[in-house]
Amino acid sequence: MKIPISVLVVIYKSNGEVLLIERADRANFWQSVTGSLDFLEENLSLAASREVLEETGIDIAALPPEALQDMHHQIEYEIYPQWRYRYAPGVTRNTEHWFSLGVPDNIDITLAPREHIAYQWLPYREAAEKCFSPSNGQAILKLFSARQ
Repeated sequence: MKIPISVLVVIYKSNGEVLLIERADRANFWQSVTGSLDFLEENLSLAASREVLEETGIDIAALPPEALQDMHHQIEYEIYPQWRYRYAPGVTRNTEHWFSLGVPDNIDITLAPREHIAYQWLPYREAAEKCFSPSNGQAILKLFSARQ
């Protein structure tokens, strides 16, 4: 069963482009890197690093130490009904913690084909609009409003 605590990682380049990845199980569901904790005591930053590696092939350990930033923001949202079977009976809400990851402009992306089928780099406002999850779009806008 999945733990209803997750991370969302907004990956961006110095030019303001944001990485979005398309889910394999839902056409046109574009998102940032997301994923649940593997165990209840898992460190959130380590979970973010693990999810980024699994979903994009980016090894955060190879980047400068300040590349991954905790945005010190969390939200609680209702889990989509079609995905509730992954959780313990009666679990309907998830707590998501937001992170950002600045990457080199020439970074290579290697998707996990069972999870995602495509990726694209978009200007941050366009990326925020394209996300299927409103909170994912909010995380992108929050990141760039703090950078201006």
